[in-house]
Amino acid sequence: MQVASLHIELDGKKIFFASDFHLGAPNPETSKIREQKIIRWLNSIEKEAAAIFLVGDLFDFWFEYGKVIPKGFIPFISKISQLRDQNIPVYFFTGNHDLWMKGYFTEELGIPVFHEPIELKVGNTNMLIGHGDGLGPGDHRYKFLKKVFVHPLSKWLFKWLHPDIGIKLAHAWSGHSRITNIEKDENRFLGEDEWLWAYCKEVEQKHHHDFYIFGHRHLPLELEVGPKSTYFNLGEWVSQYTYLEFDGKKPVLKSFEE
Repeated sequence: MQVASLHIELDGKKIFFASDFHLGAPNPETSKIREQKIIRWLNSIEKEAAAIFLVGDLFDFWFEYGKVIPKGFIPFISKISQLRDQNIPVYFFTGNHDLWMKGYFTEELGIPVFHEPIELKVGNTNMLIGHGDGLGPGDHRYKFLKKVFVHPLSKWLFKWLHPDIGIKLAHAWSGHSRITNIEKDENRFLGEDEWLWAYCKEVEQKHHHDFYIFGHRHLPLELEVGPKSTYFNLGEWVSQYTYLEFDGKKPVLKSFEE
């Protein structure tokens, strides 16, 4: 499996991972409260952070027109800018809600944006990190839709919609997501049907990783992949406020408590 690779030295610090902020959902008022909580979490970890990985669906919708980005999220973006000013590496991954993220954060803040899983090496520890959408068995409808959405023609056609129209349509579509439809009970553990867990097992047979770290599932998980390999899911920040902390020995799932 050919994937991009990063190497980070901890120097006595820690690496932090979080995903599925879904800023903008389900409405501006609720999103602003969540945004402030995310900022307080970032404030609490910045002195210890060797790097911060934000692993997809940071925004409930994101599209970069030629000269326009979606309105809002200034406190969050400002906080990320402050972290970068302190030379703390920050890495973004695209998820299924913000897959149209392009070069804005890289050009303005020097933040790499990854569209596919990457390998992270910390000392002798090898990890595979990604958002997780479209991986593993099943979900053929979404996999087909993702191919349509990321096709250059789809992006070219969408950008010609006036932003007020395009973003309104996108938020209407986003209303079908799990984050705004909790009555679907899709946050329960699926056992052997956990598709990201199955994906990790498949990859592990071909190439060993000590840890697999994904988002998307909206359910904090720590599951054995093999005798020396573990899959972690990061959960979400709408109700759980969970994140992963790695000190060079073993990742630990935590919940942000104030």
